[in-house]
This record gives sequence, C-alpha cells and structure tokens, in this order.
Amino acid sequence: MIGLLVTGHANFGSGLTSSLNLIAGEQECYQYVDFLPEYNLEDLSREMTKAMDALKDCEGILVFSDLLGGTPFRTAVEVGFPRGNVNVIAGTNLPMLAEIAMERKFEDDLEALTQSAMETGKEQVVRYEFTKVEQQESEDGI
Repeated sequence: MIGLLVTGHANFGSGLTSSLNLIAGEQECYQYVDFLPEYNLEDLSREMTKAMDALKDCEGILVFSDLLGGTPFRTAVEVGFPRGNVNVIAGTNLPMLAEIAMERKFEDDLEALTQSAMETGKEQVVRYEFTKVEQQESEDGI
C-alpha cells in the first residue's frame, strides 16, 4: 500500500486528518506533520523524518502539502527526495485526500496515484452557480 503523509502550516495536517477520519475512517499507512508556530526548520525536518520512517515499509509515499514552495513542502522534498519513491504535491484539498485514501486500496502505483490526486483536486474546485427560478402560477391552485 502507498503511504500517505499530510503536512502544512499550523494544524493543516491534523485538521485534514480529523476530517478524513470522519469521512473514511481511521487510515493505515498514514502520517501527518503539523508545522507549528514554535517549530524551527530542524524541528520540522525531524518530525518529517520520523513520519517518513514510520512509512518506510510502504510501496511508496505520497506527501500532501498545503502551499507550493512553503516550508512544509520544501522540507518534504528535502527529506523525501534522497529516499526515492516519494512524491510531494501541493495545493491539497479534502476531496483529493479522501479520494486517494480510498483509491490506494486498489492502486499501488505511486505515479498513477499522484496523477489521480492532482486531477481530483482540480476537479473538486468548483463554483456553485445560483440560477433564478421564476415561479409559475398553476391553474390548479397549487
């Protein structure tokens, strides 16, 4: 199974994890790392390393981060790249995470799962369009 790691600023990782667990149940092969205000780069790197070590027996690791180029994103790349078989994506949203948490039960190819995550993330950003419905009078009175 592909391991999942969610990271981001403040409580991004734990917050998304809480929502995911409510929707899809407790996850196996899953870690999160929050970048808390009291953390420095060494703290974040240490926590990221521990999380990836916990997923070392997985067939790969897909890291979900909040902001492209942000400290959690960069740290995930720096810690993950030397390990190989680690992909890091940015712009994570809950629909993307929920879809992949379920899809990875049937998909063990890291590249395919990464591509699916990015497609789902894009598809789930939508705008609801309000349309005005004109009320019609009925001859029946209702």
